[in-house]
Order: sequence, then C-alpha cells, then structure tokens
Amino acid sequence: MWTRHHKARIYGRLVVPAIAACFMSYFVYHSIHGDFGMIAAKQFDEHKELNQRRLDKLVAEREALQLQVKALSDGSLMKDALDERARYSLNMSRPDEIVIFDRDL
Repeated sequence: MWTRHHKARIYGRLVVPAIAACFMSYFVYHSIHGDFGMIAAKQFDEHKELNQRRLDKLVAEREALQLQVKALSDGSLMKDALDERARYSLNMSRPDEIVIFDRDL
C-alpha cells in the first residue's frame, strides 16, 4: 500500500493569519475612512457647528424683524417708524431732507 507523504510547507501556516490580517485591515480602514468613520464624524461635527452659527444668525435676524413688525403693528403704531420704513423701502424723501442710511437696517 502506497501512502503519500506531504512535505511540510511554510506557506500553509501563513494562510489563516494572512486572511485574518486582510479582514482586520479592511475593517480598520473603513472604521477610519468609511461613511461612518472617524474622519466622517469630524466633518459632521464641523458641518454641525457651521449650521449652528448660521441658525444663531438667522434667529437674531428674525428677532430683529419681529421687533420691527411689533413697532409697526396696529396696537403700537409709531408714525415715525412707519414713515422711516416707507421712505427706506420706496427710496424717496422730500427735497429739504438729508437722508443717512444705516447698513444695519
């Protein structure tokens, strides 16, 4: 009866660790550079801070506009404020007036 004797190869012992290293490197790469990785989380935080600053600016602008609307409403109608807004919107004045526009309006 014939039997085959296999020669011990060094490559046989390295197959399983090589495959495991490939899988680990795949998951490590995607945990850093993937859609939900560390770099994406950092970019998300930067985008969130930018949007928060925009929101704060818009909220302040909205509050200023609400104060102007409140000043022009029927309950507390101020003739000067109404006249000022009408002149600013229509870009008109009387010939004897000097108009200085403030950029904050």
